[in-house]
Amino acid sequence: MKTYDVRTHGCQMNVHDSERLAGLLETAGYVDLASIPAGERPETADVVVFNTCAVRENADNKLYGNLGQLVPAKKRNPDMQIAVGGCMAQKDRDTIVKRAPWVDVVFGTHNIGSLPALLDRSRHNKRAEVEILESLETFPSTLPTRRDSAYAGWVSISVGCNNTCTFCIVPSLRGKEQDRRPGEVLAEVEALVAQGVVEVTLLGQNVNSYGVEFGDRLAFGKLLRACGEIDGLERVRFTSPHPAAFTDDVIAAMAETPNVMPSLHMPLQSGSDRVLKAMRRSYRSERFLGILERVREQIPDAAITTDLIVGFPGETEADFAETLRVVEASRFSSAFTFQYSIRPGTPAATMDDQIPKAVVQERFDRLIALQEEVSWQENRRQEGRTVEVLVAPFEGRKDAETERMSGRAKDNRLVHFAVPEGAERPRPGDMVEVDVTYGAPHNLIADGALSGGTYRVRRTPGGDAWAALQDAPVPGKPAVSLGMPRIGKPDTPAPSAPACGIA
Repeated sequence: MKTYDVRTHGCQMNVHDSERLAGLLETAGYVDLASIPAGERPETADVVVFNTCAVRENADNKLYGNLGQLVPAKKRNPDMQIAVGGCMAQKDRDTIVKRAPWVDVVFGTHNIGSLPALLDRSRHNKRAEVEILESLETFPSTLPTRRDSAYAGWVSISVGCNNTCTFCIVPSLRGKEQDRRPGEVLAEVEALVAQGVVEVTLLGQNVNSYGVEFGDRLAFGKLLRACGEIDGLERVRFTSPHPAAFTDDVIAAMAETPNVMPSLHMPLQSGSDRVLKAMRRSYRSERFLGILERVREQIPDAAITTDLIVGFPGETEADFAETLRVVEASRFSSAFTFQYSIRPGTPAATMDDQIPKAVVQERFDRLIALQEEVSWQENRRQEGRTVEVLVAPFEGRKDAETERMSGRAKDNRLVHFAVPEGAERPRPGDMVEVDVTYGAPHNLIADGALSGGTYRVRRTPGGDAWAALQDAPVPGKPAVSLGMPRIGKPDTPAPSAPACGIA
């Protein structure tokens, strides 16, 4: 029995890819290390896979540090195999094996389906195998999957990105955007719902440009509405849109489709029009604020989150002041805030006027302080409201000591709620209605039920699915599901030469 351990870094796309990697490995006969009883579990798996990210600062150092920690285990067990995939593998290719010669397999973002074969080839040939494709070979949805959750699932609607943001390396690593046909997406969503999934998140590098490849610029709004017609699908989310391509038909679809949740992640990056132009973001601050205004007109309770970059090359104090202005006006419920760091291979890496680290840190601290205050104010506005929470197994770090449970409200805010003594205890995947008693800076506290307030539990197919898996090898994790077949005529395979080389 060979064990595996997939370690994921980076975005939701990587998380979903890791579900595919786990499905591939289990289909090939490997067993999840976490499924081995603690007393019998080896210290390190027979196959360790790093699914890497190349976006964040020091991603290289983090990867090679993690690889270095496995050297002693590799010496103890020479048959152990280490594989590196994801964006860092796509970017660095042969460099990984040169810097870490104990790595057995390197594979890219376009050929995650090759992993089992590459492991077998490396084991047979007793050498490192590196396979990096320049374009997508097989859409990931066709691969087997080991989902992380019984009641929630990711569904890719596209891969790749056609934008040319000067700070971003993703387009060169993920390739040009490729869209799935709507029928394929909806078939996968329906298959997940049949397995007990009650919440689906639609994934793409730029979801609201979905459909451009097959000639329908309104396809994403139509897809949201179609998801609204799927019986049993209670919550639909999506990430991430791009402000330049965000259209009013999507806002209308969100507002008019009951199971599309009132949450929106809208990356701002900078509030300065001059910096946005240098970033090639192809929108300006007033257009961005106009989108938020129209969203809130039709979806008053929408919680909007964002991404922000501080210290982009050439950013002046006046530019940064514009970012503070737009952030204050936007009233984001939360923000993912980053200090700009040079990513080799991007246009911004060679721009003049790189900002000194001390200046970036000082601005970053000011932005964090402002957004924390805004987030707290927005969360305080939720006090007294009754919210519906999709219960999760491990959302709250302090749930055990506070005797609360946790989950996400419709607007995706994290809610920690009390369970009254003697009341029904919900299962992960069930829905609970509770009263918010306090809005903390990063979450909501809902203890109203302890003093006679609202507490209603609704059991769901998601909770049933979670409960049915408690005796599984990894409690709560579904078994491997086969990939979704493609709709329509299969691609014509490239002609291959005869094995003997003679025509």
